[in-house]
Amino acid sequence: MLHSLVSGQTGIIKNMYFESRGEAGQILGAKLADVYRYDDCVVIALSDGAVLVAEQVAMALHSILTMLLIEEIEIPGESMMLGGVSEGGNFTYSSEFTTGEIEGYVGEYHGFIEEEKRKAFQKINRLIGEGGMIERDLLQDRVVILVADGLHTGMSLDVAVDFLKPVRIKKLVVASPVAAIGAVDKLHVLADELHILDVKENYMETNHYYEENDIPSHEETVEKINQIILNWQ
Repeated sequence: MLHSLVSGQTGIIKNMYFESRGEAGQILGAKLADVYRYDDCVVIALSDGAVLVAEQVAMALHSILTMLLIEEIEIPGESMMLGGVSEGGNFTYSSEFTTGEIEGYVGEYHGFIEEEKRKAFQKINRLIGEGGMIERDLLQDRVVILVADGLHTGMSLDVAVDFLKPVRIKKLVVASPVAAIGAVDKLHVLADELHILDVKENYMETNHYYEENDIPSHEETVEKINQIILNWQ
């Protein structure tokens, strides 16, 4: 049974803003520690900004921290994400689209999509090498906590869930300081448990909810995560 700890679940939306992603991560970490302090957990960040949140969660849980690299592919001229490529090489279509809509886009942009998928996977491999950052075996039979710094559409969760399909995990938990109502609705289908501090009816850009938006570069974040992984291997 899915269990949610979502502020605003009763219709009262707290207008929460955070000084930084680190502060938001400390709040999330304290809440998650009440439930998972003694569980065998892996914390997986879903973006560079999410790493700043996830670091605090992992420290609170004394757990493994890693990152799932995702490269999104945009529909030409529409500022909408069709899907994303993960470090596993899979391309996952956003669940925002119906099967008919996906077939229409693929029919119209097939060559473009295939080329973007190829470039996305090459970019991921340049960043982390052929071995990848996450070893699926290390996720086996653990509580997997996917952490975002904000969830607008939840497309990164579509990609992450697809990446995790071959793995037998104990439970899938999603944690984020802020999320849109539509993303939360999607997460009720994808996850076993949600920990969202604030749900927004009118979601703005994620940076809007943080006073400090100094996020390391993609390369710096990957280097940091690789060092963390080396320490616990």
